[in-house]
Amino acid sequence: MRPQEPAAPRAAKAKKSAGRDLRAAIGVGVGLGAVILASLFVYKPVFLGVIVLAVVVGLWELTSRLAERKGIKAPLVPLAIGGAAMTVAGYVDGAEGAWVAMAFTALAVLVWRMTEPPDDYLKDVTAGLFAAFYVPFLATFVALMLAADDGAWRVLTFLILTVVSDTGAYAVGWRFGKHKLAPRISPGKTREGLAGAVLFAMVAGALCTQFLIDDGVWWQGVLLGLAVAVSATLGDLGESMIKRDLGIKDMGSLLPGHGGIMDRLDSLLPTAPVVWLLLVAFVGS
Repeated sequence: MRPQEPAAPRAAKAKKSAGRDLRAAIGVGVGLGAVILASLFVYKPVFLGVIVLAVVVGLWELTSRLAERKGIKAPLVPLAIGGAAMTVAGYVDGAEGAWVAMAFTALAVLVWRMTEPPDDYLKDVTAGLFAAFYVPFLATFVALMLAADDGAWRVLTFLILTVVSDTGAYAVGWRFGKHKLAPRISPGKTREGLAGAVLFAMVAGALCTQFLIDDGVWWQGVLLGLAVAVSATLGDLGESMIKRDLGIKDMGSLLPGHGGIMDRLDSLLPTAPVVWLLLVAFVGS
C-alpha cells in the first residue's frame, strides 16, 4: 500500500491576519476624517472644540483605566476643566497661555485631591500631573498650529503625516515584517515596519510641505516626515508600555476597529510638538 503523504502543516497554510476588524476601522476612520476636515476648513473654533472634546474623552479613558487596573484615583474634574482651558489658552494666547493654564491645572489637581483621605495622595497626584502633561498639554500644540495664518493647512499636514506614518508601518510590517522592533513592548512592530513608516512619511512630508505650507520647501518636508515617523513610533510604543503595565489591550471601546480615543491619540500627541516646532523653525509662526 502506498503510504499517505503527510498533510501540509496548518501553520504553513495560515495567512497573515490584519488583527482587527478592517471594515469597521475603515468606516470609523473615514467618518472621523470627514468630521475633522469639515470643522478644520469651515470654522477654526469648531475644530478647536473637536480638540477639546478629544482631550476630555482621552482623559476620561486614561483616568478610568488607572482606577480600574491600579486603584489610582487621578482627579478627572480638574483635569478635564484644566485640559480644556489649556487647549483654548494655547489657541488664544499662544505658548505662554498654555503654560499658565498647565500650572493652574497642576495646582487644581493637588488641591482637589486634598478633599479625600491622605492615603495614596502622592500616587494619585503624580498620575494626575502625568495625565495633564500627556493628554491636554501635548494636544495644545495642535491648537498652536491652528492659530497660525495657514493653521488649517499646518494641522492637515500634521494629521496626514502621522496617519501616513502609521499606515506605512502597518502595511510594510504586515507584508514584510520579520525582525521585531521592540518585542517586549509591542510584539507586532517590526524594523521593516519602521522603515516603511519613515519612507511613507518622508514622501508625504515632501509633498505636503511643498504644496500645502506657505513658503515651505520639499526638503524641509523630508526632514519633517523623518521626525514624524520617529515620534509617532515612540508615541505608539509609549502607550503600549502603559497598556502593558495596566494589563489591557485597548484604552477604550468608543471607536469600533480602533479601540478608544487614546488608542488613536497615541501617535498624534507626541508628534504634535515635533511638527509645531519644525514648522516654526522652517517657515515661522
